[in-house]
Amino acid sequence: MSRRVVITGLGAVTPIGNNVEDFWANIKKGTVGIGPITKFDTTDYKAHLGAEVKDFDPTTVIDKKAARRMEDFSQYAVVAAKEALDDSGLDMEKEDAFRVGVSVGCGIGSLQCVQTNYKKLMEKGPNRVAPLMIPMLISNMAAGNISIQFGLKGKNINVVTACATGNHNIGEGFRSIQYGEADVMLAGGAEGAITEIGLAGFTGLNALTTSEDPLRASIPFDAGRSGFVMGEGAGIVVLEELEHAKKRGARIYAEIIGYGATSDAHHLTAPIEDGSGDAKAIEYALQDAGIQPEEVDYFNAHGTSTPMNDAFETKAIKLAMGEAAYHCKVSSTKSMVGHLLGAAGGVETIACVKSIEEGYVHKNAGLTDQDPECDLDCVKEGIEMDVNVAVSNSLGFGGHNAVLVFKKYE
Repeated sequence: MSRRVVITGLGAVTPIGNNVEDFWANIKKGTVGIGPITKFDTTDYKAHLGAEVKDFDPTTVIDKKAARRMEDFSQYAVVAAKEALDDSGLDMEKEDAFRVGVSVGCGIGSLQCVQTNYKKLMEKGPNRVAPLMIPMLISNMAAGNISIQFGLKGKNINVVTACATGNHNIGEGFRSIQYGEADVMLAGGAEGAITEIGLAGFTGLNALTTSEDPLRASIPFDAGRSGFVMGEGAGIVVLEELEHAKKRGARIYAEIIGYGATSDAHHLTAPIEDGSGDAKAIEYALQDAGIQPEEVDYFNAHGTSTPMNDAFETKAIKLAMGEAAYHCKVSSTKSMVGHLLGAAGGVETIACVKSIEEGYVHKNAGLTDQDPECDLDCVKEGIEMDVNVAVSNSLGFGGHNAVLVFKKYE
C-alpha cells in the first residue's frame, strides 16, 4: 500500500518576490517581473530582457563564509528551503534526520562559475582557477547545500531534466515518501543562469524573445509570442507522509496525488508536434491520481511563450483530456516570472498549491490576442473559484515531460 503525501511547507525566491507571501501577492496583482538585464551589458546581444531576482541578500539565512562558497542557484535554493522548513514547522531536533531527504534539481548549474574560471585559465593559467570551482558549479550542489545547512541526512537526489527539472524532483520526492524511503522530502528546483554565455547560448537556439517591451515579452498563448524570457530563482516545497504530518499537528496546504513522466524521443529542443509525449505523461499522472479529466479545475501550463511549445502543449492537453480540456482554466506562471528553467516546476507547484488554498486562478499576464491554435480556456483576468484539483505540466529540452497532480486535502 503506497502512503499518502501532503504538502506542509512552501518557500520561494522569484523575480516578483523573495518569499512566498510577496510572490503570491504579486501573482494576484498580475505583476510582471521582467525588465532589462542588469547583471551585464547586453548591447551586443539580440535579447535584452530577463526576469532577474531583485534585492536578494543570502546572508539573512546563510552566514557570509558559507554564502561565498555557493553560486547563485545554491543560494536561492537554500534561502527557499529555509522558508519552506520554517513554514512547515518541522523541528529537526525531534526528527530522525535519516528520514528527512532532499530532491532538489538545477537545470544547468553555475554557468557564471565556468565563465569566470575559464577566463582566469586563459589569461592567468591553470593555477589561478578557483579550488572550489567544481563543487560550486555542479548542479547537485543545490540539494547538497540544503542538506548541509539543515542537517537533512536522508535520500538526497538531483534530477536534471532542463526545464522539467522542478517537476521531476517533486515527483521523485513524492515517490520516495509513497514507497517508504523517507517521511519528509524537501523538493523542487533552483536556477541562476542569467549570464553572458547563458544568454548567448539560448539566443543561438532562437529560443529567446527579442521583444523590448517587458509586458509583451513573455506572453504564453498569445498570437504575438516570439520566445521565452530567461528567469531565475527557486521553488521548494516540503512533502510529508500524511500520518507523520498529522502526528505533529502540521498545517496541510494540499495533497499531491499523481505523477507522470515520459519522453518524446523526438528532438533535442523541439517538443513532438502532435503532443503525444506530453499527453501520455498527463494521462499517466491522472491515472496515478485516480482522477478523471473532468475533475481537473486548473491546469498550470508549461506555457513558455515560444511559438512551438504553446501550440503543441495545447494539442497535448486536448489529446490527454479530450472534451474536458475545454472545461478547466489554463494559465502560465511564466507570463509573470519568465522561464525559471530548472526552478520553473518548483515555483509553479507553489502557484498550484496557493490556487487550491485560496480558491484563486491567476491570469496569463499580457494575453491580449489569443492564438486560435491555443484554443483552451486561457485565463485573461484572475478568477476567484473553487480549485479542488490542479495539474502542473513541465517539458524539458531532450524531450522530457513531467506532470504533477495536486488535490485539496480531505
